[in-house]
Amino acid sequence: DAAFIALALGDIARAKGMSQVARDAGLSRESLYKALSGERTPSFDTILKVIAALGLKLHAEPSS
Repeated sequence: DAAFIALALGDIARAKGMSQVARDAGLSRESLYKALSGERTPSFDTILKVIAALGLKLHAEPSS
């Protein structure tokens, strides 16, 4: 669920400091709050920027 992922990333971003994560992601703080609120589905590009700004990696593997 995309909204659940956005909320989870929002929790991590708030713990790390929303202003710094926004700067590192190249987004405004307000845009970041809106994107990670769970009320809207952020673009995949935004999710990737936030993941990178948090120092995380997105990993995909084939299902068995």
